Amino acid sequence: MKPSRLLLILLTLLLLLAIVVGTLPLLRIALPASLMTLCWASLLAVVLIAAVDALWLARLPSPTLERHLPGNLPLGRWSEVRLTLHHEFKQPLRIGVFDHIPQRMDFEHLPQNVELRPGESTQWAYRVRPLLRGHFQFQRCEINLPSPLRLWQGRRHVQAAGETRVYPDFARVYGAQLMAVDDWLNQLGVRQRPRRGLGLEFHQLREFREGDTLRQIDWKATSRKHMPIAREYQDERDQQIVFLLDCGRRMRSQDGDLSHFDHALNASLLLSYVALRQGDAVGLATFASERDQYLAPLKGQAQISAILNAVYALDSTRRPADYAAAINALLARQRRRALVVLVTNLRDEDDEELIGAVKRMSRQHRVLVASLREEVLDQLRHKPVETYQQALAYCGTVDYLGARAGLHERLLANGIPVLDARPSELGPELVSSYLAWKKAGVL
Repeated sequence: MKPSRLLLILLTLLLLLAIVVGTLPLLRIALPASLMTLCWASLLAVVLIAAVDALWLARLPSPTLERHLPGNLPLGRWSEVRLTLHHEFKQPLRIGVFDHIPQRMDFEHLPQNVELRPGESTQWAYRVRPLLRGHFQFQRCEINLPSPLRLWQGRRHVQAAGETRVYPDFARVYGAQLMAVDDWLNQLGVRQRPRRGLGLEFHQLREFREGDTLRQIDWKATSRKHMPIAREYQDERDQQIVFLLDCGRRMRSQDGDLSHFDHALNASLLLSYVALRQGDAVGLATFASERDQYLAPLKGQAQISAILNAVYALDSTRRPADYAAAINALLARQRRRALVVLVTNLRDEDDEELIGAVKRMSRQHRVLVASLREEVLDQLRHKPVETYQQALAYCGTVDYLGARAGLHERLLANGIPVLDARPSELGPELVSSYLAWKKAGVL
């Protein structure tokens, strides 16, 4: 409980009056004897009224509060939280409200001043933006309740437990389900490359059309129908994709609001969505994490929810990436041939161990190494050099990128495709590579 502005003003006026009354006799100015009595009476009256008002406030019941919190929130996106207050006050009342937000969440429109009307429930909203994935709990809400005579402000903590999960930012994918996949991919900037061959699955027979090749003609059906009949193929829909996700210290780099690890999660979910829509199975394995996870490849849109529930609380660690151990563990679990996407941040020191482990995995699976490149490296490389320090930064950046490029070339020389992309471009680049391989029938 704290004094209100009105009470502080009254006490200030009384103090000023007491100073004046005490000072004037020193200046030999006569004052009525009743004036001093009036000052003390006024002070006593204010103290008594304030005490009664404080006691009255203490006996007022606290409002009850309901928090309407979404069951899951997208990382880095603004979401709305609604609060509803129920009360039994007989007079209109204006109160201050501040919801206790968990750490690592930004918020807007808090605190708020809310007007309560007799016989009505009051509802309002504010916005939160999670900065970290995981499980979050809301415990209570703080209310500043004015006393009936407005001389005090009572601080009340109203319990309103709630919980939510913060998932990787996958809202744009769900919002695109009403569109055709190709239109949606084009909006994301995914490049559809021309198809160089035929798919591996027979789809149907149809009339020969302009643009079809002679290889597509079904001669038996042509002889029966006495007209050219062509075979139509579709991309094979029974592939498996497994993401091998690095959770080590290299993925802790920050680009914008998200870490490399969060960018890698978003890109993996983006490709998972596309692959599942294409009829393929998607799985996930992690390494260098607190507790390594493995999710077997499965088909169907329900697999997206399974992946989200498996990774929403996953975070990067300070552990080094042990590629050999991670690949050995995956080979022991994943027997059927699959496209394995190793998402990491390659460094120049990753040489013999990485190449040997990836070559061993490529004997059984199709492998794609996706390496995230820091945005700051491109910025330093294109920044004009004007000072000695800038020259040192430029030379160091070029040397570092050259060493990385050398590792990429050694991987390519051993038949291992490498995708070197900035974090913001990783998702569309992964989808482009997947669609190109699928249409070429090389998966």
